[in-house]
Amino acid sequence: MLATTVLSLGLWLQFAVGQSTPERGPQPSISNSEGDLLFLLDSSGSVSYYEFSRVKEFMWDLVQPFTFGPKDVQTSIIHISTMPTMEFPFDRYLSSGALQQAIRDTQQLMGDTNTGKALSYAKEKFFSDEAGARPDVPKVLVWVTDGFSTDDISEPMQLLKDMGVTVFIVSTGRGNYLELSAAASQPPEKHLHFVDVDDLPIITKELRDAILDVIQANRLHAVDITSSSFRLMWPKLLSQETGYYTLEYAPTDDLARKRTKQVSGAHTSLMLSNLAPETTYEVALIPESNVHYFPPQTTRVTTLAEEISPTQVLISESGPHSFHVSWAPMLDSVTGYQILYGPLPGNSAKLLEVDGKHNSTVVENLAPNTTYLVTVTAIYRSGREKSLSAKACTEEEGSKVRHLRFEDMGPNTLKASWDSADGKVLGYRVRCRRQTGPSSIISVSPQIHSVLLTDLASGTTNKVCVKPVYKNQAGKGLCRMVHMQPATEAQGYKHRQTA
Repeated sequence: MLATTVLSLGLWLQFAVGQSTPERGPQPSISNSEGDLLFLLDSSGSVSYYEFSRVKEFMWDLVQPFTFGPKDVQTSIIHISTMPTMEFPFDRYLSSGALQQAIRDTQQLMGDTNTGKALSYAKEKFFSDEAGARPDVPKVLVWVTDGFSTDDISEPMQLLKDMGVTVFIVSTGRGNYLELSAAASQPPEKHLHFVDVDDLPIITKELRDAILDVIQANRLHAVDITSSSFRLMWPKLLSQETGYYTLEYAPTDDLARKRTKQVSGAHTSLMLSNLAPETTYEVALIPESNVHYFPPQTTRVTTLAEEISPTQVLISESGPHSFHVSWAPMLDSVTGYQILYGPLPGNSAKLLEVDGKHNSTVVENLAPNTTYLVTVTAIYRSGREKSLSAKACTEEEGSKVRHLRFEDMGPNTLKASWDSADGKVLGYRVRCRRQTGPSSIISVSPQIHSVLLTDLASGTTNKVCVKPVYKNQAGKGLCRMVHMQPATEAQGYKHRQTA
């Protein structure tokens, strides 16, 4: 889709222009940091052995400069699989050498990609004495994903953020930008990265610096910065019984407009809202206690530029007679949206209206194999309007591969065959994601309905997908998992269909 292509190009240009060269060699040690850092690691069968190994290297490069210990940084890993598993508790490895070896020894579990279940499990472990977590330190979650999950992530992710966890997401696949940007802490420009698995070193320093902004010990800092708000966070200095905090904040160019808030000593964060966009604020945290003296802490925070909507329009779930339209961001200043759509070429168009509390809709009763121009217009309370367009393509009727099957052709080799898809098929694309070894893509003409898959190691489980290709887009693919029996057993294979 055009919208997806433009978005991908924009993200690529952001990396190409804004990133420095990858770090090489040992990094200077980082001290004066305290926090619990949890990696949510995709260990399911949708990730190849090669990708899993590269992600482990990235994890170690990311944390290698930190100082580890009960008063410094602690880290842990939770596997995303059929059932979530903690690789080791936060307080087990308190030296760089031991942690590096533990990451190297981490083995892939395979299974399903139940990310939502793993997030719920992470919520328990992040605040568990049994898991070695500490009650009064910053919590950071780094989720490395190929963009695929078999269950819902929105609710458990929001619960984590509501409990004060800062969420960073690194997508190495073709993840849904709207879904992942909503899941990450705000703003997504700082907390969400799209990068190929081979280019992970490009983002290592930027991500590490962002994590440091959260876990630097004894430091007042801001997170979840938007055009009109930010959340202040600070280390626990007082308690409900020993005192309270006074917070003062004002624009740097007009300190006379100082505002003051007070919160109890049990608090370690506060959301400031109704702020001006693109404005730098001076913030002071003053601990008030009759027991101990704590010096004031200060920081400077700049709000983002005023948001406009829509800035992204995404077309998904295309069928012969419908497609799904979504857009972002959602703003309180927008009362509603108008979705205008019509076939190309042509001068006919239809209108849908959506209230301002929703950011998606389904467009139905469309013609198959047709390109449509879709325009989303935001109607603001002020009366002004903002529009953004994207192209969408409906699929051919019956554009799905059927009856994908396999035949043993000798050691490490299978023949994949399928029945033809309906419509004017231009060809087929066969992708084999090997558990060990590189993935491969084979394109064949529409008359060919089988290919040979080689270099399938004994004892591995491999994912094979076949998609028909049409003039405007690819059709619906069919995927199966193929298990190669160990070499000590009789030659053969097993396969099962996956969603």
